[in-house]
Amino acid sequence: MRHFVFLICAAGLWLALAACKKSGNPNVAATVNGYNITYEQLDKYYKSQTQGTSEKPDEEQATLTKLNLLRELIDNQVMMQRAERLGLMAVDSDVDAKLTELKAPYTQEEFDNNLKTRGLTLEEMRTEIRRSLSIQKLFNKEITSKISISDAEVRAFYDANKANFNLAEPQVHLAQILVTSVPDPQVRNLRNDKASNEEEARKKVQMLEARLRKGEEFATLAQNYSEDSNSAPNGGDLGFVPQSALEKADSELRRTVALLHPGETSPAIRTPQAYRIIKMFSREPAGQREFSDPRVQQTIRETLLNRKDQLLKAAYYEVARNEAQVVNYLAQTVVADAGKTKK
Repeated sequence: MRHFVFLICAAGLWLALAACKKSGNPNVAATVNGYNITYEQLDKYYKSQTQGTSEKPDEEQATLTKLNLLRELIDNQVMMQRAERLGLMAVDSDVDAKLTELKAPYTQEEFDNNLKTRGLTLEEMRTEIRRSLSIQKLFNKEITSKISISDAEVRAFYDANKANFNLAEPQVHLAQILVTSVPDPQVRNLRNDKASNEEEARKKVQMLEARLRKGEEFATLAQNYSEDSNSAPNGGDLGFVPQSALEKADSELRRTVALLHPGETSPAIRTPQAYRIIKMFSREPAGQREFSDPRVQQTIRETLLNRKDQLLKAAYYEVARNEAQVVNYLAQTVVADAGKTKK
């Protein structure tokens, strides 16, 4: 119990000082610049993320999950309000085009069943798509478009890492999103999000697959949700994996990597240790790669761009949240009631 309360306090120590301050509306879980996020919205989101879980969580586990999901809803609303202020909201034609793309692999019946499984109406899915596209447009304008990588930076990176471009054997440059069924206390993704059993892991990886299909960035989802503590901070980037290491890997993983082309992302696969979604950046034959090789410079430029992009996005979230007027009534209730909230 004390550990649970500590987690809440660490996430927002100021809440303890305001624990006695209650919302005037008992149906409001949080407010963002006066916009209400209701318990009904939170409960619906919670059910969509935990649907099909065979093991019913206890009250504290359920509340902790809701706190994490509410933080996500708050962040989304902060970003949506910023996108609206800057005139970057996705328009109907953007949403229609993305919806058509998402429906393409399915029959109408299959698509309707997918919506039903997720507990969504078509209009709610359109709202999700609009949110995702709007936030993507915001990040593109506010962050990605402003990042520049100089030739000097590329050259300096090559000189400092030249040995890494001398490949003794064929290698593949991969990234992954890892989801396990056994929570690891050492995992530190941005959302502090971990599956606690097989059913939760399966639902989580299905959610991530769906968000990738909607066009969300692999690196951002890896940073937020991947349970690989080594690669998550770098957007899931595993670097170059030698052929000999792949030969020792699980057969399903080997088969998946063998079928991927540069730029492609795999569907979720089940390996003995975890669920994985793999992204292929490039395939490299053995030998020294000289700086004059355009592929070397492009790889370095993409690596540096991705690092800056992930760092700036993480900082942008913090700055935007700090500048917003956010009140998390659910968190206040948890602290005030010493973790015994009934919400």
